[in-house]
Amino acid sequence: MKKIALTSLIAMFAVAGAHAANVIDGNPLYMPKAGHFYSVTALESHTKAADAVALGEEFGYGIMDNWSIEVNTSLAQEDWFNKAEWESLGLATAFRVIDDSNWKLDLLGGYEVGPVLDAHDGFFKGRFLNKEDTLYAWTAGLRGGYTEGDFTIAGHINMIYENTKSFNWKHEVWAPAEDEFAGLHLLNAGIDAQLVLNNHWNLVAGADYMKLLDHYSETTGSWELTFGANYNIDATKYVGAYITKDVRHEKVASDGDWQFQDGFGMGVKFGIDF
Repeated sequence: MKKIALTSLIAMFAVAGAHAANVIDGNPLYMPKAGHFYSVTALESHTKAADAVALGEEFGYGIMDNWSIEVNTSLAQEDWFNKAEWESLGLATAFRVIDDSNWKLDLLGGYEVGPVLDAHDGFFKGRFLNKEDTLYAWTAGLRGGYTEGDFTIAGHINMIYENTKSFNWKHEVWAPAEDEFAGLHLLNAGIDAQLVLNNHWNLVAGADYMKLLDHYSETTGSWELTFGANYNIDATKYVGAYITKDVRHEKVASDGDWQFQDGFGMGVKFGIDF
């Protein structure tokens, strides 16, 4: 089941000048002002099975107008709670180095643990920080974009390193294709856009790419495509609904071709700035 940490390490936003009254509205460059908290809660289904659902939460705070921190976590279940897990727990930060009227650029960093409580038969009956399954990930990246009028476009790129312990640089993640231990190195990149229709409605779309860079991987890459709409309840609250589609490129299974995965994922979210 895919992870949903609400793009945990890269979901830092900033408000476009033309619709600055919408303090939080799903804009892909939103960042909370100093002294402000924010929360985004999302519930979404897996693209292949409606009985696989994840609940994600990110809770952030603006230390300064150009610096924010965030705690994020997610719970996941499948087969109508026959299996469930505490999927992830992470800490992220964003520091805005460019912030003029049109251009924004953020430095991103993060740390994540998952699964915290692994999947098991029954309702959350797994093992806490099971050393056989739990990975610890460090992320460093950039997020930037351009906003003008009612349109915003933003891109992100992140390098992720995962291993069996927080400070394990000795490559001890199992790599079965090579019959050896090796750390995991991942590239994450993507693009997001928002079009404001009026004071209440805006449309969002995005494409997020993930690739395992290690040579023993049989998956050369995967995309998650997203399209949705947000409704601004007022200046500090919004609700959104969206659909997702997975596209994967596997050396063996697809014979080298990109393959659209069966089904569509569906999700809803609620965001608030306070």
